[in-house]
Amino acid sequence: MYTDNLFDLHGKTIVITGGAGYLGSAMSEALASYGADLFILGHNSEKNRDKADELKARYHLRVCESYPFDISDIQIVKDTFKRIKEKTEKIDVLINNAYYIGPVHKIEDYEEEEWNQGIDGTINSVFRVTKAVIPYMIQQNSGNIINIASMYGMVSPDMGIYGDSGQNNPANYGAGKAAVIQFTKYIACVYGEKGIRSNAVSPGSFPDKETCRKERFIRNLENKVPLKRIGEPEELKGIIVFLASDSSKYVNGQNIAVDGGWTAW
Repeated sequence: MYTDNLFDLHGKTIVITGGAGYLGSAMSEALASYGADLFILGHNSEKNRDKADELKARYHLRVCESYPFDISDIQIVKDTFKRIKEKTEKIDVLINNAYYIGPVHKIEDYEEEEWNQGIDGTINSVFRVTKAVIPYMIQQNSGNIINIASMYGMVSPDMGIYGDSGQNNPANYGAGKAAVIQFTKYIACVYGEKGIRSNAVSPGSFPDKETCRKERFIRNLENKVPLKRIGEPEELKGIIVFLASDSSKYVNGQNIAVDGGWTAW
């Protein structure tokens, strides 16, 4: 492997869920800029189609498409991956980025159905999508699964930083993301012999523009980070390209925190 193409993604079919979202957009752009044949999946058809068209034109991609997608619907998930496989004949990389959490409550205030919504939107959705794609990877004897977890799958939130910001982090989010990390390791160990590797990325504090307007809350976040600042979506680009490319082909079963040092305290 030559260093001048260490991160090259040309010829790789890469599927990313939630690829037009706040963090997903940065990941999709990074993948496109290194030449991937890219499929951007998400529930907002227009938003995802616009992102795919934009990236295809900007980076002169051979393939950059978007299909309507719903991580909660197993039939839609299966049909979408069948469609992608028929078009490309292979699926090299899956990035499980999409999630939903449902209502946010204290533990004692959750109805069981509400709690289950958050679990379904994290680990269950990752399971559904992985289940749909892994038979194709087994068949081709190769594959690469990247699961987007969270620092809150590694450590508990410090509720003192939230105050009256309304940004309280729910217990089912962290529980679901912790399960994603374990599921990642399971895939790596059980399917590694079939040529499939699996790794997780755990982003730290990456608040969106609306949240950044809550100045006191942002200061509280920054004070928890050793680097003393919040993250920018662009700062996830490097790790995604690294894990999606052959430069990481002996990296398997790892959870890599991109959190400015938050989990190092």
